[in-house]
Amino acid sequence: MLLLIQYTLIFASVLLLVALGGCISEHSGIINLGLEGIMVIGALGGALVMNNLATSSGVVMVLAAMIVAALLGMLYSCLLGVASIHFNADQTLVGTAMNLLATAAATVFVKAMNTAANPDNHSSEIEYVGARKMFIVNINGFEFNWFMLVAILAVVLVYVFLYKNKLGLRLMACGEHPQAADSVGINVYHMRWMGVLISGALAGLGGLCYILAGVSLWKFENGVAGFGFLALAVMIFGQWKPGRIAVAALLFGLFRALSNTYAGFPALVSLNLPSNVYNMMPYIVCLIVLAFTSRNSAAPKAEGIPYDKGMR
Repeated sequence: MLLLIQYTLIFASVLLLVALGGCISEHSGIINLGLEGIMVIGALGGALVMNNLATSSGVVMVLAAMIVAALLGMLYSCLLGVASIHFNADQTLVGTAMNLLATAAATVFVKAMNTAANPDNHSSEIEYVGARKMFIVNINGFEFNWFMLVAILAVVLVYVFLYKNKLGLRLMACGEHPQAADSVGINVYHMRWMGVLISGALAGLGGLCYILAGVSLWKFENGVAGFGFLALAVMIFGQWKPGRIAVAALLFGLFRALSNTYAGFPALVSLNLPSNVYNMMPYIVCLIVLAFTSRNSAAPKAEGIPYDKGMR
């Protein structure tokens, strides 16, 4: 049971960070379907830092990995910002292209890096055995990961930003009625850029958190196993509200954790189900949840609609 709680919380932390990123982006009016690709790029930056600073002090290494993951996530999200905000490109297509590009680019980069260090090594893996331990505090057998605390802080900060802060209220106005926001002097382009960059930072952190969940090396050709799309489902199920998103992340995190821990529950083992069934469970739940909740969606009214300053 302790292991189930541990995995539930770490997977929920991943989903929460990425879903909050998608939430802020959509509240600004930009649909960020590129969360999966941003996670990969953030994970790549964090893994490189962990691999190269493994001998540094724990605090320095942890902070450096988080900062680099967030910055690379923001940098990669600029592709979405430029294409969608300035060129009015289809946001769905841009996000899809970002997802495909990120995994391919990360794989090529890591393979080239490993081959340069060792001509016989053509893998797409980065190892961070010692560095991973610096993110974990063992409390009576429970592995507390610092990202669990980061996720809780993110929920509080996003809630305060969106509902208790003038800047956040302006950002949400740009996702509901950008023409009206513009008429009272709000720069819609700036607000949407802010939403995209914050989204990129949170998704980059989510990517780093994902590769720390139970493993000490990551093969980048595997990407992040659809967690970016699961995070979008969490966001929709949570109705774009930070508190509800947190509850939804725990639910989806629980089903994802079962694929790692079902062997510890005799009742589940007695069912004799293939392990792949438990691996598919969070995605099956995702489809069921969206089928019943998407019709009552409370999405921002102007999300996905390119802003034309001349329209009223």
